Amino acid sequence: MGIIAALVIGAIAGWLAGQIVRGAGFGLIGNIVVGIIGALVASWLLPRLGISLGSSAIRDVINATIGAVIVLVILSVIRRA
Repeated sequence: MGIIAALVIGAIAGWLAGQIVRGAGFGLIGNIVVGIIGALVASWLLPRLGISLGSSAIRDVINATIGAVIVLVILSVIRRA
């Protein structure tokens, strides 16, 4: 995947995750970072759970969003502690 594609997918996934987890938006750069970290988390976690969504750009956005939501929930729990 190209760098530009990773940034776009990260931005979309981070924004979607910020919409799902209310109050967890971080702006454009933060959303890109959260989206990319979420993609890494999802690429590690989902295959271990036996979840496969096929292969396409939409799948990449969905996987990154799932991972970003996990990351944002963990960050929210850490902030509250």
